[in-house]
Amino acid sequence: MRGFATDPTSAPGRRRLNRTTGALAGAVLLLPLLGAAPSSGAAPAPSDGDLQRAFAAASAEYHVPQSLLLAVSYLQSRWDTHAGAPSVSGGYGPMHLTDARTALDATEHYAEGAEDPRGDSARAPLHPRAEAPPASALPARLTTLRRAAELTGLPAAELRTDPAANIAGGAALLAAEQKQLGQKSGADPAAWYGAVARFSGADDSATAAAYANDVFDVLRTGESRTTDDGQRVTLKAAPGVRGDTAQLKRTGLRAPKTDGVECPASVSCVSVPAPYEQFGDDDYGNHDLGDRPASQRIKYIVIHDTEGGWDGVMNLIQDPTYVSWNYTIRSTDGLIAQHVKAKDVAWHAGNWDVNARSVGIEHEGFLTAPDAWYTEAMYRSSARLVRYLSRTYGIPLDRQHILGHDNVPGPTASTVPGMHTDPGPYWDWRHYFQLLGHPFRATGTARSGLVTIRPDYAANQPVYTGCDTAAASCPAHGSGEVRLYTDHDVNAPLVKDVGLGTAPTTGVNDLSSRVSTGQQYAVADRWGDWTAIWYLGQKAWFQNPKRHATAVPASGFTITPKDGLTSVPVYGRAYPEKEAYPAGVPAQSVVTLPYTIPAGQKYVVGDEMPGEYYYAVTFTEDSHQVVVGKDLYYEIQYGHRVGFVRTADVTLAATRR
Repeated sequence: MRGFATDPTSAPGRRRLNRTTGALAGAVLLLPLLGAAPSSGAAPAPSDGDLQRAFAAASAEYHVPQSLLLAVSYLQSRWDTHAGAPSVSGGYGPMHLTDARTALDATEHYAEGAEDPRGDSARAPLHPRAEAPPASALPARLTTLRRAAELTGLPAAELRTDPAANIAGGAALLAAEQKQLGQKSGADPAAWYGAVARFSGADDSATAAAYANDVFDVLRTGESRTTDDGQRVTLKAAPGVRGDTAQLKRTGLRAPKTDGVECPASVSCVSVPAPYEQFGDDDYGNHDLGDRPASQRIKYIVIHDTEGGWDGVMNLIQDPTYVSWNYTIRSTDGLIAQHVKAKDVAWHAGNWDVNARSVGIEHEGFLTAPDAWYTEAMYRSSARLVRYLSRTYGIPLDRQHILGHDNVPGPTASTVPGMHTDPGPYWDWRHYFQLLGHPFRATGTARSGLVTIRPDYAANQPVYTGCDTAAASCPAHGSGEVRLYTDHDVNAPLVKDVGLGTAPTTGVNDLSSRVSTGQQYAVADRWGDWTAIWYLGQKAWFQNPKRHATAVPASGFTITPKDGLTSVPVYGRAYPEKEAYPAGVPAQSVVTLPYTIPAGQKYVVGDEMPGEYYYAVTFTEDSHQVVVGKDLYYEIQYGHRVGFVRTADVTLAATRR
């Protein structure tokens, strides 16, 4: 989802890319929250233990092992009910039974805002648009609620809104798959491997196996958590459980077409290539060929959400007049599609410097619909992919290298207001990094003077507005972000981002006064239950009570302006100095953002890097080259977004533990 902005115009004399403005054959199919709010006649709030009992009852009625039912549901929804609201795939309730017809609408990810996905001022801005097609036939994986209604005899409305009925529907589906495979019902979860694979709704055996393996992993490790309606649900660990993987051959699922995809063996991954094609007189799309990491290191992974449904997204990525990203991950089962090879540069982040040094991963989901949740299957699949990319390219697993699209800086001052804001405040970074094997822990003491933002996702529920209409409050929901004030008082004004040029708001797309889980900042002050950090060149306060801390002490490196300097500039890209450009490559301006770091302030350092620019403005590769300068830069956590400072302007220091 984009921030609020107006369209920029292309620079005089620059050729403008011809982008399709009419209907594209594969415009994105969306599943937003139509009728998502519970009705006024909704059932009374559930009592603690109701869900646990519902799993036991469904297990007894349909002869599905209770532990297996709990594990499948955990992977589907982490046992959350979302008050009867549908997910991005039109899924409802703890079992994520899909009824996409009820939630069907259409728009697309890049239809709003002013951000140029390529983000290179050497070419005119790209502003592709796509009109949504009429609703088409939906695949079986998006209509499982209808089949559950047939099997249970329960009304579809009840399956959508009543958690106990929804769990029964999921149990009925599992039992039906078990019967169809010729397997007997029984208490041994190992005998249900094939049914779980079929339950995933996957189109191929590898995706189904990856899903089933995750379910059995949950069975072995066990889980316990408090759900979104306040109930405690527990699945005891069963370390010895192993699924009968031989059953996969009897599922009838086809083998996947991998076509040399770059993915770990532990995930299901298919190739859906983004076309590299020339069209018109001098235009081409939808990415640039490269030679990474030999020519340029891959330093970042950028996490996006699609703001659209799978089938439409797959069509868009195959349109040469559109933009690109490297991977997309499906919500229902965690299937990964690779579109652009890691050696090549996708057009996804809105900042050419970041594009040239990053891999972009889209996740099927929505920013402004709190209950259009990201499934556990998708989180786990994404984490495996990111771990693989981290190992392959030496990318550190921290929040200054694993970026949200909302952390990518505008490359120039004029682009700052139009930058994207996904995956937004409802992406669970804390859980995601636990899956990455790098949980956010305290690494320092109060003396270290740094903090890592780490609120309790479920309990932390800031008020956001603008999910449906500009003035309306979004539904209460857990969040990984913490709000910032100009003083240690919730009635104080919010911190202002001068780059946006507007007063700060609680809008879900307004990043002015928000910090996100995993981000690190230097402590500027403390007052009772409040902590102040240096943020956007100013002191920003957030509530941080000891009993319910929203940040933990950290250690690391910080920069501050060199002695004698009253302030230093902040940049949105780390480009080389003018003298570094060879003949035939136009020198790119090293322009500052509307931000500075005043003397005495400190900011956490993520990395040191040379000034680099990847020159690639032609279809043929003969003119492509990476320009490397002598100037060095530090990447820093400046505000909600990262920024860059020249090493020559600042002093680097290690913090105390």
